Amino acid sequence: MTRVPFSALGGVALALLLFWLLALLVAPPEAEIEVLDAPMSMNLVEAPEAVPEPSVAEAAPPQAAPPPPPLPEPAPPQASPVSLPEPELPPRELEPVEFDEPLPELVEARPELPPVPEPSPEPAPEPSPSPSEAPADTAEASEPAGAPASGEVSEAPVEVGALAPTSRVPPDYPSRAQRRGIEGHVELRFLIRADGSVDTDSIQVISARPRNVFDRAARQAVARWRFAPAEGLRRAQQRLEFQLR
Repeated sequence: MTRVPFSALGGVALALLLFWLLALLVAPPEAEIEVLDAPMSMNLVEAPEAVPEPSVAEAAPPQAAPPPPPLPEPAPPQASPVSLPEPELPPRELEPVEFDEPLPELVEARPELPPVPEPSPEPAPEPSPSPSEAPADTAEASEPAGAPASGEVSEAPVEVGALAPTSRVPPDYPSRAQRRGIEGHVELRFLIRADGSVDTDSIQVISARPRNVFDRAARQAVARWRFAPAEGLRRAQQRLEFQLR
């Protein structure tokens, strides 16, 4: 029983030995490398001196750039042979503007001249009195012909024209006329009492331009004017100007 294992081990060892020998026979022989000892020599050489680079100041100035070529002139515009018709716009209808208050009509007013008194007709000559009527006519002739009756006082106003007042109140400018920039004048005629006050019932508008715009303001202002006192009534006439400043 012990011979079998030993024989197997011997066979294996023999096979390995044969393989190793076969590998040695097949491999090529290695070439031997000869090492040569050659002498070496070294020579010292001086390096050349470095040439200094030119500085920026010594550099050549740059050449000026050549001027650009002139631009060609644009060709004149040529009229197009095609003419376009002008568009026709439809007429635009304007809406009428309505004012909140109608403007007064402007009427050229001319100053009214005072009427020229007509000459009174001359009285017809009276017939000569008869002898029977002579005493009665002589009694009536004893009284002055032009003397007024007893108790009567002459109240005819005296024309004084544009009398300067001692106290003049300026009229108020109507707000509606001031907003619309309307200017004008009013001419009034009125009576002045003996104490210098104005008779408000006698104020009359002779002329106004435009009409019914400054009349009320002018009448209210003149009613507060005062004049120097004098005997009897006086008729004055004044013109008030209304101008924006």
